[in-house]
Amino acid sequence: MSKANPPTSETLADEWLVVRCQLGERDAFDELVARWQLPLWRYARQLTGHDAASDDATQDVWLRVLRGIARLREGAKLRPWLFGIAHRVLMDRLREQYRMPLVSDDAADLEAIPIDESALQLEADLAALSDGLARLPAPACEVLTLFYLQQLSLDEVSQVLAVPVGTVKSRLHRARRLLRLQLDIQGER
Repeated sequence: MSKANPPTSETLADEWLVVRCQLGERDAFDELVARWQLPLWRYARQLTGHDAASDDATQDVWLRVLRGIARLREGAKLRPWLFGIAHRVLMDRLREQYRMPLVSDDAADLEAIPIDESALQLEADLAALSDGLARLPAPACEVLTLFYLQQLSLDEVSQVLAVPVGTVKSRLHRARRLLRLQLDIQGER
């Protein structure tokens, strides 16, 4: 028999925010945005690669959250619920991009961002890692971002992506292998 994990203070705070939002407290929604804006924006930034696209996507996420918060039944599941909405918004946007013809006058968009040689070694490593992530297919980048950068559990990633936990594990394994290959190709490993 397995015991459920006891709720953390963050989970309890999220639950309370959800209840307050559902009761119509305007300040509660502002608190919710303040608490989750940056993590959602970083997730969107990692997948889109552009600040402006991340801003637009997170704005869409918040509109969907505002419209749907009343239907959220388990406040403890706020985190995977928010990232699930972000996942759907970003996948919708990716589908739209794939439908559009690829036209670009700016060759710099197609180039990798150069790593500043004068930066600290840690900054260089982070830039190389970010560049390697950007070169991965969207599903691989997404699963790594959710698990490692957003620190969602396997169960939460499973909920966000709407796939079984075993699929998340295999996607993580494949994505890590692809990232290692990218870093080897760049000579960063």
